[in-house]
Amino acid sequence: MEHRTGDLFTADDVDALAHGCNCAGAMGRGIAVEFRRRWPDMYREYRARCLDGRLTEGGLFPWRAPDGLMVYNLGTQAHWRTPATLAAVTSAVGTMLEHAHQHGVRRIALPKIAAGHGGLAWPDVESAIDGITRPDGVRLIVYTLGES
Repeated sequence: MEHRTGDLFTADDVDALAHGCNCAGAMGRGIAVEFRRRWPDMYREYRARCLDGRLTEGGLFPWRAPDGLMVYNLGTQAHWRTPATLAAVTSAVGTMLEHAHQHGVRRIALPKIAAGHGGLAWPDVESAIDGITRPDGVRLIVYTLGES
């Protein structure tokens, strides 16, 4: 895992972006708002999957943008009103890492998932993610917004 300060949407050396989301079909707070704004087609499919039960807590919705960038929607919360769980984070991230490996995705930029509106402590989330990554596997680049 690598840590960077800045805007993950400006990362030009990654194959994918990822973020934690709820499984109720809402992207109305936090970084999810920007994912929704940038990729409205992805949002519509995400919402449909949430509403019909195809995206559940601990699950994954991968979506390829027209420019080839992979977007990983990680089901870290059942609902926007409920907190994320470490079990959901590790399940979703583990599934994402397997998908990435199978599809040639080598570098993924993501925020401190589940630690903002998800309500978890980042050190706990980071430790859980570290426990499922492999040194020879997909590289995760965690972005923190900094002062400009």
